[in-house]
Amino acid sequence: MYALGFDSGQPTDRRWRHCRYWSAADLPASVREWLLDEGSLTARLVAASSGEFAVRVIDQSWQRPLPDERRALGLREAGHALVREVALICHGAPWVFARSVLPAATLTGELRHLRRFGSRSLGALLFAEPRLRREAFELARIGPADPLIPASLRGAAPAWGRRSVLRLQGKPLLIQEIFLPACRIGENTGAV
Repeated sequence: MYALGFDSGQPTDRRWRHCRYWSAADLPASVREWLLDEGSLTARLVAASSGEFAVRVIDQSWQRPLPDERRALGLREAGHALVREVALICHGAPWVFARSVLPAATLTGELRHLRRFGSRSLGALLFAEPRLRREAFELARIGPADPLIPASLRGAAPAWGRRSVLRLQGKPLLIQEIFLPACRIGENTGAV
């Protein structure tokens, strides 16, 4: 087994790049399988941890999204969004840090309920919605000291991150997931 990481000699700059940018040399098949899986990451983590899964909410508040998040969502600079940060816990350890950005305009009408989902998984709620559409993944190498990751979750090694804009009833939201050092992939089984 090995961590969902990469050679630490490679640069880590958190420039999000379309998934087609990354070659097979950059992404071994087992890593690519996890990063580009279009299904619910929550469901996959629940299965990989034999049900020993929990969501720990780190923060949920109205904020101005980061510049690259605003660009991804097509938001004005002054726009605000509900930003939710959680740790996805498997076998008692944080395996994934997830940061979701839900623009104020997205959280209207039938989608108002997304303002309050407590410690439930956002992924579980979203993937139950048949009208959900996911845009192409962007991937990035995330350095161990990157301020995107809360200090309490940072490891000593770089990690892979993925993000995508999801459209629910045509309204955008951004999901970013950083695979932390505790997240490990079996070389032959694809299991974590």
